[in-house]
Amino acid sequence: MPKVGRKSIGCAAGVLIVILVVVGVIVVRSIQLSQAPTQPIAFSHIVHAQANRIDCLFCHRDAATGQAATVPAVEQCMFCHSVVAVGRPEIQKLRSAWQRQQPINWVRVHRLPDLAHFYHYPHIQAGFDCSVCHGQVQQMAQVRQVRALNMGDCVGCHRQYNAVAECGKCHY
Repeated sequence: MPKVGRKSIGCAAGVLIVILVVVGVIVVRSIQLSQAPTQPIAFSHIVHAQANRIDCLFCHRDAATGQAATVPAVEQCMFCHSVVAVGRPEIQKLRSAWQRQQPINWVRVHRLPDLAHFYHYPHIQAGFDCSVCHGQVQQMAQVRQVRALNMGDCVGCHRQYNAVAECGKCHY
């Protein structure tokens, strides 16, 4: 029977630790993708995007021209909700924030790796529907991240559509 040295055992332990860390990250990431965060106001895309057929860009106006899609300011919500569904409890929270001139502290749902820079407008201008990355939000009572939105995910999509996949486009 061959002798197993301390070096071999240490190497095997190191490999095992790396494997456990990778599996742990994968498990945590899959949990994050499946769960929707609790928001300060229960906002339903089913009501807005599906039932009332409000286009994504009506509320997320910066997506068509800027880097981020951005969450609408309270003022923008009040354009409609100064007269629509004013008696509902969640709308009362919105109206209260408006009266106090305070923003709603929404919890971010979609996350990219920290070193990646993503711009919505080239994707919108290329004709991609928001659901390609964000899923069928019009069917979600609570929005959750449905794609990994990591480097492999983005590079795979860029290759599929023959888009530029140079490192410097997203990492600078």
